[in-house]
Amino acid sequence: MMKNTSKCHVKKDDKVKIIAGKDKGKIGKVLKVVNKKNRVLVENINIVKRHTRPSAQNRQGGIVETEAPIHWTNVMLMCSKCMSPSRIRMRQLEDGNKVRVCTKCNEVIDA
Repeated sequence: MMKNTSKCHVKKDDKVKIIAGKDKGKIGKVLKVVNKKNRVLVENINIVKRHTRPSAQNRQGGIVETEAPIHWTNVMLMCSKCMSPSRIRMRQLEDGNKVRVCTKCNEVIDA
């Protein structure tokens, strides 16, 4: 089994823009990052319908709409200052901490 060595450029609670797929152009908040599968779960993006049986938790059953994870190469981080999707650069501060920096406006992107 191959080991996953890639690192994700987005974190939980980041604002991202979808750059590929059926929801291209939409903006949402990252709810969860699934590192093992290189995927992110974005709020109100990639909505799928799931047919469920009646059970103890769900007495009614029926069709439930939920978000499905999408590959993290299909999202781009939104800069809060220049309000545009941009790539990021890592910068090391004087105290030794690493921060993400917008390539367009050189502003630190806070999570």
